[in-house]
Amino acid sequence: MKNYTLPLATALTVFSLLLLVQLMPKKPLFLLERAFAGGGWLQIALVTAYAFVVAYNMQDPAKSALWRRRTWLFFSIVFFGQLALGLFVSSFFLLTGKLHLPIPALIIAGPLYRGEGFMMPVLLVTSLLLSGPAWCSHICYFGGFDNLAAMGIHKKTALKGIMPVKQSILFVLITGSIVLRQFNVPMLWAASLALAFGLAGVAVILLYSRKYGRMVHCTVFCPVGTLVQHLKRVSPFRLKISQSCTTCGRCSSHCNYGALATSDLVKRKPGLTCTLCGDCLASCPHNSLQYHLLNVSAVNSRKAWLMITISLHAVTLAVARI
Repeated sequence: MKNYTLPLATALTVFSLLLLVQLMPKKPLFLLERAFAGGGWLQIALVTAYAFVVAYNMQDPAKSALWRRRTWLFFSIVFFGQLALGLFVSSFFLLTGKLHLPIPALIIAGPLYRGEGFMMPVLLVTSLLLSGPAWCSHICYFGGFDNLAAMGIHKKTALKGIMPVKQSILFVLITGSIVLRQFNVPMLWAASLALAFGLAGVAVILLYSRKYGRMVHCTVFCPVGTLVQHLKRVSPFRLKISQSCTTCGRCSSHCNYGALATSDLVKRKPGLTCTLCGDCLASCPHNSLQYHLLNVSAVNSRKAWLMITISLHAVTLAVARI
């Protein structure tokens, strides 16, 4: 049965965090505050209400997958919508007034090449500490589109032998960024390479995620996704498969990340690509898939994860602009 504890706690958390964003910076970060004096308070009210509605609906496992997909896609549309307005209408819609390529890989490559600009890596690490791999299921601005592409195919195809590919892409990105910096390669050339990488990612979404019904961009191609998969253990949250699991495979058809293959179910442990998104929960007739947080009950563990993750999603939605 739904109650108001989770949505109220989430709304209060979001309001408190956005209050700091409104009061502390010398220059306004909220778009509406930049539009007119006091607009930031209106934006806080709207985003707080949004967080309440999302948390209220996502507390129901039967609705959580639908609401996650919708809100994540909404996040991506808002992010790139503001970018389009900034490019073709006015630089007012850009956070700094300067253009930066909105490619997830640059969260890693950008600071390595420039030696500065660590805000996005800090946000990524913060999300890892607080809610594990939630970046790859609620916050990444590319992921919403990859998830949408994978939803078009109901018969999911298992992705095999992906680990060497994932590791190689991450290695090339890191070493390539360092080499470009060491040899003082001009920004124009570096940006061209970054743009090519981003366009390759779009091609992966359109061609492979749609073909296999899996989020190939997020689970294989994206180096940030690979990094998150390796570092997510810093968070105490886990998704565990209990002994009541019959390996029927119903959950696998609901996992766009390919983290619930038969071999994973037999081992009673989700695969490396699991992002704790929770899309699988309602599909299990035995309630074998459960969140765990230290010694907290499964129900309260999930509530805690949802509160933290939805709060991160809503706050990022309010301030994320190029």
